[in-house]
Amino acid sequence: MVNETPFPSERALILGVPAVAVLTGLVWLLGQSLTDVTLLPDQGASWYYWKLPEPTAWTRLSAWFGYAAHQIVCWGLIWWAQTHARRYTRGLKRVNVVALAANLGFIGLHELQTHLFYDGLAQDVSIFSSQGSVVLLLVVVLLMENRRRGLIAGKPMPIPAAVIDFARRYHGYLFSWAIIYTFWYHPMVTTSGHLIGFFYMFLLLIQSSLMFTTAHTNRWWTVSLELMVAVHGTLVAVMNSGPGGAWPKFLFGFLAVFVITQMHGLGLGPTTRWLILGGYLALLIYVYAGRGLTHIHEVLRVPMAEYLVMAVLVLLLWPAAAVWQRRRSRQRAAVPPVDQARL
Repeated sequence: MVNETPFPSERALILGVPAVAVLTGLVWLLGQSLTDVTLLPDQGASWYYWKLPEPTAWTRLSAWFGYAAHQIVCWGLIWWAQTHARRYTRGLKRVNVVALAANLGFIGLHELQTHLFYDGLAQDVSIFSSQGSVVLLLVVVLLMENRRRGLIAGKPMPIPAAVIDFARRYHGYLFSWAIIYTFWYHPMVTTSGHLIGFFYMFLLLIQSSLMFTTAHTNRWWTVSLELMVAVHGTLVAVMNSGPGGAWPKFLFGFLAVFVITQMHGLGLGPTTRWLILGGYLALLIYVYAGRGLTHIHEVLRVPMAEYLVMAVLVLLLWPAAAVWQRRRSRQRAAVPPVDQARL
């Protein structure tokens, strides 16, 4: 599976996005038969509505075994790629093709599992665990990209190199868990919020499948994935609470992270960045002028939460990263020097 194929990884992205749209359409089409499932009344923000009132051992096991199989396969492919195919290539490797096929197969399995048993992992775990896993993914991206694009207006924070290197080395396992756990958390139902979420998850599964290719690190592609959370969060807020609801908090909150951090990794010139900032501020003031400028502070909650979580994460990873770095240093020191006379 090491061999590179002649198929460019960037073309996989170009074909993958419409394929994901078609796949999301199939989820909607097949989900029309799930409308007769009886569910309990909504019980508030901490309640996940789409779960059976009387789960059985089979409904629970079907979701957990499906999730576990999906997770183990993808973790195994990441490990294999890290140990056998560490060189980045423009063309897809065989392991990328296997990963794409595996993820497609497990999407089909989850669709079948939903129609046979309905329940996802939500029956047994909190809704906040699903939301938190995606937030954690976004925060780790901020951490990993600190060296390249900085954190505040292109200025990097003084994060130890060992922490960033540790995160870069093992982020695939964490991201795979966050994506697959969230995917299996939900049954494949057809509400607008679920369909948008599945579209986003499918894109992230493509990204994880393209490990060690140039498409995987394409800065425009990766920042688009980061920005998708703004689209998803805003649309779900509108669907849940209407145009007068809390959608500006999510839209302008996630866009604030883009303006403060993410756009500075795109190679944009100073004029372009000032224009983007000006446009953001103008739209922000326009929207809150009609909602009350006294509420404009709420847009700071998302960026403040992300940067705070990142700071806590750095502190938590620092000891493990230091141990990992020392082990790597000892391993390198144990490698005998090359005998130049024999070359």
